[in-house]
Amino acid sequence: MNTDSYAQMLAAVQAFHVKHDFKNTGGEELVYRVALMSEELGEISACVSKGKPTELLAEECADLMILLMGTAIAADFDLREAFWNKMDALMKRKSKMIDGRIRVSEFRE
Repeated sequence: MNTDSYAQMLAAVQAFHVKHDFKNTGGEELVYRVALMSEELGEISACVSKGKPTELLAEECADLMILLMGTAIAADFDLREAFWNKMDALMKRKSKMIDGRIRVSEFRE
């Protein structure tokens, strides 16, 4: 399946939650979800640091994205709205080169 709609993606994640009854079996508990996201981030890191194929990196990134969307479902917030609010804020920030790498932050001087 190749769909590009955020609403369709969110509905698919919601269906996954319903299928496995995450709401009633601990799958939507936020501390647990953070641990799962940390695990996926570690797998992404391993892909990059060990030179694994891009296809594997993409799969691990998709896992993290699914977990992020599921966390929005579990915590009952609109991830799309949060994304655009954050992007608006980020676009207003300045960048700095620090140790040869670009940083975009709210720098305190």
